[in-house]
Amino acid sequence: RFATLQQLIHHHSITTDGLVHLLLYPINKHKIQPALFKIDDKWEIPRSEIAMKQKLGGGQYGEVYEALWKRYNKVVAVKTLKETMSLQDFLEEADVMKDLKHPNLVQLLGICTLEPPYYIITEFMPHGCLLDYLKRRPRTELTSTVLMYMAGQVASAMTYLEAKNFIHRDLAARNCLVGDNHVVKVGDFGLARLVKCEDHYTAKHGAKFP
Repeated sequence: RFATLQQLIHHHSITTDGLVHLLLYPINKHKIQPALFKIDDKWEIPRSEIAMKQKLGGGQYGEVYEALWKRYNKVVAVKTLKETMSLQDFLEEADVMKDLKHPNLVQLLGICTLEPPYYIITEFMPHGCLLDYLKRRPRTELTSTVLMYMAGQVASAMTYLEAKNFIHRDLAARNCLVGDNHVVKVGDFGLARLVKCEDHYTAKHGAKFP
């Protein structure tokens, strides 16, 4: 009856011809926000499996808690989103961690992102941040050999990040965590960024490096 869609629309704009109303205006197209993570994301963990315990501290985008992953009876660390922080930025940190596997980087274990409160779940480092660890431990324990060993682990982690074209942008003792036997792992990837081949950065006077 109608050769084109435009002819059909024009016809029903002047007569209902079986429709309830005339076609007068186009329907507004609502933009659907893309999901930050896919529903079938292998990293997604049911929040019911996480039992929160004591607060450990805070990071760039959230507060960090000790928690129990009940399925494995495993102690983990859970970062939660601060109300003042961007959800997109918070979840980008988890997205960065998904691609990073190194013995001296804090490893991502899972996420809870289907509804608030949002969690980033990582391995638990029992001795806290390197800054406090260095202040607490006696000098007799932190020999030059131990300090060189710890520094070497941080350097190894940063070498790996460079090879993967990532920049941490917030490397500091407060963002390195300590495990048993003086194992050190770099954490807090809230400011980390992937540098593409075509990316360039020009430093300006007084500006921070990326």
